[in-house]
Amino acid sequence: MAQSKNRPDGVRHAGLWEAIQIGLLVAMLAAAVIRWGSVPDRLPVHWNAAGEVDGYGGRFEGLALVPLIGVALYLLLRYLPRIDPARRNYDAFAGAYLLLRVTILVYLVFIDVVIQLAIGREESVPVGRLIVGSVGALFVVLGGVMTRLKPNWFAGIRTPWTLSSAESWRVTHRVGGVLFAVVGALTLVSAPFSGPVPIVVLLVGMVLTLVVVTVVSYRVWRDDPDKVPLTDLRSRRD
Repeated sequence: MAQSKNRPDGVRHAGLWEAIQIGLLVAMLAAAVIRWGSVPDRLPVHWNAAGEVDGYGGRFEGLALVPLIGVALYLLLRYLPRIDPARRNYDAFAGAYLLLRVTILVYLVFIDVVIQLAIGREESVPVGRLIVGSVGALFVVLGGVMTRLKPNWFAGIRTPWTLSSAESWRVTHRVGGVLFAVVGALTLVSAPFSGPVPIVVLLVGMVLTLVVVTVVSYRVWRDDPDKVPLTDLRSRRD
């Protein structure tokens, strides 16, 4: 998204940020290609809550899967706004949306690095703790980004009520942003603990957040005199 002086959330050096993301993707793919012939056929690909390997896969799962997911997500998030019915709103939160995209990609790069470091060193690399900690950090950043998102159909907290009330969208994302950041911080702090503690903190926090934002979005929508009513499909004639 090009920079514009008239945009309330304009992006500086948008082309540079796109180049950085592409560079990260190329680096992940190149690392997979370089290591392809030097790793075992059986690689660790999943860890349980205790940080122990409980799933193995082939080279594709261990080396190529995360980079390919990164490519798919980059393309999806880069071009989804073009088909969003609310695409004109993206100019108002272009910077926040770019930060969202970059954050998700950096998170995937970190996961890829951790998984590759664990190859042949499953017992010495605390993969479970690193991944859970990175999820906490991701949530902290997303919490900050969330408060800057404007109504759209693809990014943010999308309930029937936030999508039909600008006030519900605003309040829900303000509350949700705080809750995401709090859950992320608690998860990050609990990550060094052994056992299922960090996972429990994350899951309980996310369930509570889901309940709160759902209730908030409905209550604000209910009391909003400017909400947009849903179309009654029964009134349409073929």
